[in-house]
Amino acid sequence: MQIFRILCLMCFLIIATGAVRADQKDPRLGGLFASLKDASSARAAAAIERDIWGIWLEHPDAEVAKLMREGTKAMSITGNFIQALKIFDDVIEKAPEFAEGWNKRATLHYLMENYDLSLHDIDETLALEPRHFGALYGRGLVYLKLEEPDSALEAFEETLTVSPQMPSARNNVKQLRQILKKGEDI
Repeated sequence: MQIFRILCLMCFLIIATGAVRADQKDPRLGGLFASLKDASSARAAAAIERDIWGIWLEHPDAEVAKLMREGTKAMSITGNFIQALKIFDDVIEKAPEFAEGWNKRATLHYLMENYDLSLHDIDETLALEPRHFGALYGRGLVYLKLEEPDSALEAFEETLTVSPQMPSARNNVKQLRQILKKGEDI
C-alpha cells in the first residue's frame, strides 16, 4: 500500500510540474522527427506522421482537448464552418501557446477561402512548432490558391526538409519546378 501511495504522489508531482506534456512541447517529438527524416519509405513516414499528429492533438487541459474534438468534428464531419470557427477561436483564446489550435483554424480558413487569415494562422503555428509539416504544406496550398508558384514551391520544399518522404509535397515540388521552368501559369 505504501508503494502505491508513493507512485500516486510521483504521478501527481509529474503532472503538477508539467513534466508530462502534450502538444508541440512533448519530449517524444524529438525522436519521432529524427525517425521521420530517416524514414525509408513514404509508408513508414506516414506512420510516423500519424504518431506526431496524435501528440500534436493532445492538450493537458481537458476543456481545450474537448474543444479541439468538437471543432474538428464541426469542420470535417458536419461541415459547419461557422461553428468550427467559433470553437477554434475559443481554443486559441484559452490556449494561445497550442500550435495545433492555430493550425486547425488555419485549415478552416483555407477551406473558407480566407487565404490571408490562413497564412496568418500558419505563421502562428510555425512560430510555436517550426517542424509542423502540416502547416508548411498548408502554406504551399494557400500559395497555390493565390497563384504564387514561387512561394508555393518554397513552402513545399520546406515541408520536405521536415518530412522528406511526403508524396504530395514531392509531387507538388516536381510539378511546380516543371511549370516554373516552362514559364506556365498554375
